[in-house]
Amino acid sequence: MLDEREWQTRKQRIDTKLRALSPAWKIIRHRDSLDTAQLDRCAVEEYPTANGPADYASFVKGQLLGIIEAKKVTVSPQNVLEQAKRYARGANDGPGQWDDLRVPFLYATNGEVIHFLDVRDNPRISRRISKFHTPEALVELYRRDKAGALDWLANTPNNIAKLRPYQCEAIAETESAVIKGKREMLLAMATGTGKTFTTVSQVYRLLESKLAQRILFLVDRRALAAQAVSAFASFTTPKGNKFNQEYEVYHQRFRREDLEEEQDFDANLLPEKYLVSPNVTHTFVYISTIQRMTINLLGWQHALPQDGSDPEYEAETGKIDIPIHAFDVIIADECHRGYTAQETSTWRTVLNHFDAIKIGLTATPAPHTVALFREVVFRYRFDRAVREGFLVDYDPIKVRSNVRLHGAFLKEGEQVGIIDTETGEEILDQLEDERAFEAEEIEKKITAPESNRKIIEEVAKHAYAHEQDTGRFPKILIFAANDLPHTSHADQLVKICREVFGQGDEFVQKITGNPNVDRPLEKIRKFRNRPEPKIVVTVDMLTTGVDIPSLEFLVLLRTVKSRILWEQMLGRGTRLCPAIYKTHFKVFDCFDGTLFEYFRNASAFDTPAPAKEVVPLEQVIENIYQNVDRDYYTKVLVKRLRRIEKDMSGKAREEFAQFIPEGDIGKFAGALPDMIRQEFTPTMQLLRNKNFQSCLLNYTRAKRSFLIGIEVTDEVSSEVMMRPGSDYQKPEDYLEAFGRFVKENPEQIEAIRVLLERPKDWKTEVLNELREKLRRNNFPEKDLQKAHGLVYKKALADIISMVKHAAQEQQPILSAEERAKRAMQNVMDGKSFNEEQQKWLGFIQDHLAENLTLGLDDFAFFPIFERAGGLGKARLVFSNKLDSLVQEINYAMAA
Repeated sequence: MLDEREWQTRKQRIDTKLRALSPAWKIIRHRDSLDTAQLDRCAVEEYPTANGPADYASFVKGQLLGIIEAKKVTVSPQNVLEQAKRYARGANDGPGQWDDLRVPFLYATNGEVIHFLDVRDNPRISRRISKFHTPEALVELYRRDKAGALDWLANTPNNIAKLRPYQCEAIAETESAVIKGKREMLLAMATGTGKTFTTVSQVYRLLESKLAQRILFLVDRRALAAQAVSAFASFTTPKGNKFNQEYEVYHQRFRREDLEEEQDFDANLLPEKYLVSPNVTHTFVYISTIQRMTINLLGWQHALPQDGSDPEYEAETGKIDIPIHAFDVIIADECHRGYTAQETSTWRTVLNHFDAIKIGLTATPAPHTVALFREVVFRYRFDRAVREGFLVDYDPIKVRSNVRLHGAFLKEGEQVGIIDTETGEEILDQLEDERAFEAEEIEKKITAPESNRKIIEEVAKHAYAHEQDTGRFPKILIFAANDLPHTSHADQLVKICREVFGQGDEFVQKITGNPNVDRPLEKIRKFRNRPEPKIVVTVDMLTTGVDIPSLEFLVLLRTVKSRILWEQMLGRGTRLCPAIYKTHFKVFDCFDGTLFEYFRNASAFDTPAPAKEVVPLEQVIENIYQNVDRDYYTKVLVKRLRRIEKDMSGKAREEFAQFIPEGDIGKFAGALPDMIRQEFTPTMQLLRNKNFQSCLLNYTRAKRSFLIGIEVTDEVSSEVMMRPGSDYQKPEDYLEAFGRFVKENPEQIEAIRVLLERPKDWKTEVLNELREKLRRNNFPEKDLQKAHGLVYKKALADIISMVKHAAQEQQPILSAEERAKRAMQNVMDGKSFNEEQQKWLGFIQDHLAENLTLGLDDFAFFPIFERAGGLGKARLVFSNKLDSLVQEINYAMAA
């Protein structure tokens, strides 16, 4: 490759790529007699311009639409576009003029990397593309009125109904980025804030503007694709039509269980020709999974691993030839996915194939998503959504379990169950020696049934208390550590929950991707839409993309280290549910609050960079052979051999004995660096042996051992925590901090000073100031009431009591109703009131129980007074004493 000359690059690489397109470019050499007006789909070599010959000139229907500048494969082509511009200036037969450039489309390539520039753009920003455009693509690009489309976006108001203010803001920021020439962008919106509706609205505006005709909506699960189809079908346009009455919406083939009960099945499948032969007459939205598009572009061998039991299994599709201009815009939903290097690589490959504007949607931006989409153009955070009333907050509850914190210790002679992890057979045994298991090994190498039972019983106490307070049993989602065959933590939790709650099998269900779960997507819909199940145990199937608004308890019995996964798991409970008057949800950290603490200060970009794509073993060995970073890849290979050593069975030694002495892979790994230096040729012959490589990948693994700690005991307790800002505190500590705040700030906060020193000045404006100042300092009234309820067993303490008690402990803690009653009793003591005045004093007491202050304006505007005649009537009833009475009542409330 290093010796490859430019003419070889052109013939072997560039010509091959141009001819491989469908339809292909015909490559011809320039000659003086050539009539370019007759050329169609032709790439003319050495085309003369006033500034020298261009390597290739692209003609379609007699028009010179493109110039390709070629360099040999070892040259980076990005800056070579300047040379293509020079030829575009000298191309006197170009179809137009843009400043001093006469050809609209310029390319620079080394045969492997292609950079492209549309010179009509303002600003002119080149971009890398995966392949050359087809002749039809150039014609379509040339004829499209991009400037007019951008002008439409800039000057057409967004009049789509039902958009929330932040959704309008998201659309405006996206369109602003597009107008500025950006082609990759990311929208970060908290789970439950309506990303899909926002996106459908954005798609409609892009189609209306004519900036886009073909839009790909890319998701990572068929269930999400089905939800998207439903969202488009129910969308009402500003013209009063349904979306699909104005634009075609296509989707891939679904299974019955992918769809909601009322959805049509296979209603509008995309014709294959729409993908392989994009046409300027086609205007549509296509909803597809990343898995299907991967298979379409790359073939089955590059698809993510799956089998027939996988709910995402794609059976009836295959590789097809899709050109890079098949879509004008790609919207990737839940694009934070890609926890593994392979999955991230799949997203990148699919997105990079298309020459399109790419918009990523996520609740949890991470380094790999930012790398794919370049820039977060809009962010709507969870805290802001809660503050603005579009999501609900959560109460953190830490569950302390000695086993989860400290592990399990088994004594000599203790009885245990030993599970055969291949068959599930269990035998009882007595330990002949003591054994210790770290906390990280619980549910991996050993399970402690009593620990799981006591944790579920602790959760049950909160569930029954919730039912007593609200009249409803909460929907509960439990995240288990695993759902492995024969040692499933999820199965054990399902069994325990059924025993503890005693409501039958339908009350508690498992929903995972395990083949033993029948129709998991249907079970998810039942969990969302029906009274039962009330409790669901999962591992990761319900971490994202599942909408369960009525969910009120989230129980974390699995450890989490990924901030993305943590935020997605919590996102299951954040949605509003007006049907049950949901105000918050509860999160149970079954590791004594260590998960809360671990993620306490994690911001959107505090996670480490994503792992690099794993280099296949065969490539590692080939790199050593070809002397590509040989020392580094030797170390990589040694590390992989060490992992094999720890995981191999006795039978694997026999398998490796065909290739290395005694099958001792550990000894081989230790000697390998010296062998490569001293005996390179025979060592590489062994390493490159396909049978040896197969053995390295497919050796017989050691059987996993798993114990049941029958006699392992546990102590479990729980404690509700407060969450001021990003911190987690015990309610007692929270109230202690509040007490310090009240005592230290009367000079700075006038409302506190009024309550403590000048109660006669108490009025509505003072109350409003007090609430706002406390909120800004992480002491919102609701949190203070919750803390007083937990510590003093006083439900709904009024804000006056809470401030006065914080300053002086002997002050009583009253509810607003009690305070209003006491204040009115003090006002009325020693005075006589007629029957009508007493009736109005009753109205005033009811008003104070709700509002804590009384003002003259209240008589004019509050219904309780308005219905009785308002301010005018009140003045008549109390003669000329209403003003002084109001002042006396406010004093009595604050005193």
